[in-house]
Amino acid sequence: MNCISALCIRHFSNLRGIGRPLLAGLLLILAVCTASATSEEGTSASDDAQSYGIVYTLRPDPSQDIVEVELRLRQSQSLLREVRMSLDSRISDVRAQGSLEASETGVRWRPPAAGGTMSWRVKIKHMRNNDGFDAWIAPKWALFRAEDAIPRAATRAVQGAYSNTKLAFDLPSGWSVVTQYPGRDRLLPVNNPERRFDQPSGWIVMGEIGVRRELIAGSQVVVAGPVNHSIRRMEILALLNWTLPELARLLTDLPTRITIISAGEPMWRGGLSAPQSLYLHADRPLISENATSPLLHELMHIGLGIKSRKGFDWVVEGLAEYYSIELMRRSGTITQARYRAAMESQAKWARSASALCKPTSYGATTALAVSIFADLDAEMRASPDSNVSLDDLTLALRAFSEPLGLDQLQSASKQLMGREPAALHIDKLPGCRTIGGDN
Repeated sequence: MNCISALCIRHFSNLRGIGRPLLAGLLLILAVCTASATSEEGTSASDDAQSYGIVYTLRPDPSQDIVEVELRLRQSQSLLREVRMSLDSRISDVRAQGSLEASETGVRWRPPAAGGTMSWRVKIKHMRNNDGFDAWIAPKWALFRAEDAIPRAATRAVQGAYSNTKLAFDLPSGWSVVTQYPGRDRLLPVNNPERRFDQPSGWIVMGEIGVRRELIAGSQVVVAGPVNHSIRRMEILALLNWTLPELARLLTDLPTRITIISAGEPMWRGGLSAPQSLYLHADRPLISENATSPLLHELMHIGLGIKSRKGFDWVVEGLAEYYSIELMRRSGTITQARYRAAMESQAKWARSASALCKPTSYGATTALAVSIFADLDAEMRASPDSNVSLDDLTLALRAFSEPLGLDQLQSASKQLMGREPAALHIDKLPGCRTIGGDN
């Protein structure tokens, strides 16, 4: 109730017997409230006039291994003029109200001025590297990323217009769903401040699922996955109760919600991060024998939010792996002696790496990156002219808007230390000398 209504009800229902001074005062308050309300309503109307409504509805159909997707647009005027989507072979039966043009690579939709619908069907199952599925649908559950069902789109709209986007589900009886978005109903708000046209992203699990939730270090942690898949929900929460506070001290702007999705066969036996969410196979150890943590590794990717340029995957992978060990040391999850043994194991493994700068970093390459970052941290802490560490460099790297290469890593280190770091000398970075534009 606004202030006008409140005053009308409380003070103006009976004016008889009110003295002139009191009546004058009440009328003054009414005038002020009226002006304020008019201003607020005008602002709201202005804001609403610039927004249009988008609802994505996902309807899984396990009998056909598909998800049907409907995009419903509502607008009072022709704000959203055009939507362009690139389509892969898994998407078919694209239909729309208004004008729809199809090409070999995608579609162009020009919706009616007052809005309309566009729909398509997606074959969900997808094999990753011939070693398990990273998207799956079955009679009792489904697991995939929102990006698998909703292709990224480019739009043309009236200047200043933006979407008010929601994500909805039409599920089979007995199914429930967990996404990266808060809320337990089936109409979830999607808000990405960096974009005017918001689209759902991140991992989704639906079906007959089990869920555990806990507030840890200011983040609502949600662990979900299909029932009867031996998912260690409580063990995941226990590990994060120890380590997430340390990560929150390092990265003070962690997401307020972190969604962890897990499942067993036939899913890919690894871990994958996405915006504010991650997937981890149910059989993956939470802490490996070499004292690294696949769970914390993927969680670091979420927290860091940085990407690498082609050939420099080792930068983001090395940081994620280094801190998966370091966070356990800081939290007391592993002893100092175990930490030293872990770093020695990484250094030994690194000796078998043929090159550092390559398209994908894993195994010995990532171990080499971990050793380089450990040396860089030691060098930064020992510098007599500064009081910095790898923590400071990590925060500095997050400030870059473009994908990272060696040049950003070296320049940020030099700015913090006041000199070129020996740990990042090109002679210590095998294979990086041939990567153009970075040395």
